[in-house]
Amino acid sequence: MANQELIEALRAADAVQYGEFELSHGGTSDYYVDKYLFETDPHCLSLIAEAFAERLDGTKLAGVALGAVPLVAVTSVETETPYVIARKQQKEYGTANLIEGRLDDGEEVIVLEDIVTTGQSAVDAVEALRDAGADVNKIFVVVDREEGGRENLADADVEMEALLSASDLLAENDADE
Repeated sequence: MANQELIEALRAADAVQYGEFELSHGGTSDYYVDKYLFETDPHCLSLIAEAFAERLDGTKLAGVALGAVPLVAVTSVETETPYVIARKQQKEYGTANLIEGRLDDGEEVIVLEDIVTTGQSAVDAVEALRDAGADVNKIFVVVDREEGGRENLADADVEMEALLSASDLLAENDADE
């Protein structure tokens, strides 16, 4: 059963939109989940942090930059668990780190992500974390668009758990129209 309160909060934040949208992987969709609308809404962030916290056991967290940084930060505060940030590319100044924050070799990490479509950004983050010495086997996402991400992550030996699926979100929206 989908988290009805979270679905309602995403809808109240206008995060689920209908029309014609180009997605980051180059495909198109007749709906869009605007992560920036739900990630800048305190009520949505609180619900997401609580839902993630229920699934966590004290394992270090990682967020994929830029989108998942608010999610991992608020979940870190909720669970009092430290986190790291996986950059999409190294910065060209300062430490030039791909992973920001304190990470010990062999440390278990759970990745938090906002939306998974193909899962490629998440796979890239997992690979960067593994290259930095992390043990990564699980990712938690807010919305699974159900477009191959779960399978691509499984191919990288990562289990994905989603708070909501596109089917959950769209079924709820369709029921009210």
